[in-house]
Amino acid sequence: MGTMKVTAGRAMHAGMQTAYWVMESDDDGAASGWHPLVVVHGGPGCTHDYLLSLVDLVAPGRPVVFYDQIGNGQSTHRPEWSTEEWTVEFFLGELAALLDSLGLSHGYDILGQSWGGMLAAEHAVRRPSGLRRLVIANSPASMPRWRRAAEALRQELPDDIRVTLESHEAAGTIESDEYKKACDVFYARHVCRVIPMPPEVATTFEWLERDPTVYRTMNGPTEFSVIGSLRDWSVEDRLHQVTVPTLIVHGRFDEATTDTVAPFLDRIPDVRFHRFEHSSHMPHWEERDEYMRVVSEFLDRTD
Repeated sequence: MGTMKVTAGRAMHAGMQTAYWVMESDDDGAASGWHPLVVVHGGPGCTHDYLLSLVDLVAPGRPVVFYDQIGNGQSTHRPEWSTEEWTVEFFLGELAALLDSLGLSHGYDILGQSWGGMLAAEHAVRRPSGLRRLVIANSPASMPRWRRAAEALRQELPDDIRVTLESHEAAGTIESDEYKKACDVFYARHVCRVIPMPPEVATTFEWLERDPTVYRTMNGPTEFSVIGSLRDWSVEDRLHQVTVPTLIVHGRFDEATTDTVAPFLDRIPDVRFHRFEHSSHMPHWEERDEYMRVVSEFLDRTD
């Protein structure tokens, strides 16, 4: 690939701003088709930064669109909002507004990672006319499955780490450094196995620490303590409504375990699957080259 052009902008949704970045190849004029890839980040309440390795997917005819969902990063923050205002429907509306603002409503691919994959699945079951291909990366098909998986993975932690987690949770002292360090043991096993974590991942965690509003409201205090409004979310019974070719990916050590992704494989009619054997929740960093190969091959398929 040659040089790359980056266009930054802001879309409007419900009177608020969504910051976005379109990254495209300067060789786009030589492309035979034009199929933008829209990247939907996780959290809920994270930022796009930790997914910036996906810039590797930029190719002639395939610009990649990143955006920060409202609530964090360079988009509008709403720390005063209540649980009732942070909903799946709100973020679906934001995605639709972004697609419309960029003129993509009639032809685009989506890659959603973690919560972003949950949101992408919700988008796909509504059968939007412009959706061409779907990648669901490291995402559960239901939060009850996610909660069961998190508890099972937590039981595999060293005894002293589990005791630390449990004692601080019982005492209500989860803001302590000792608790956070114990959480880091889980994260190093099941979230990102690249140590030290890539700077782009660290940037997202820094944003999350500065404004945890959406994450705390919809998820909860940690990856394995899901007590927020999403705790009972599920798309399982609607997955047969996904009509586009779909790729499901996860890592062998992923907090999105085999059981959490199984409904996608069982119920989406046109589905493919790839497990990254040396990765957890971020194979786009942990096995970067292989990840880009697998995803590019899927997006480039003509059948």
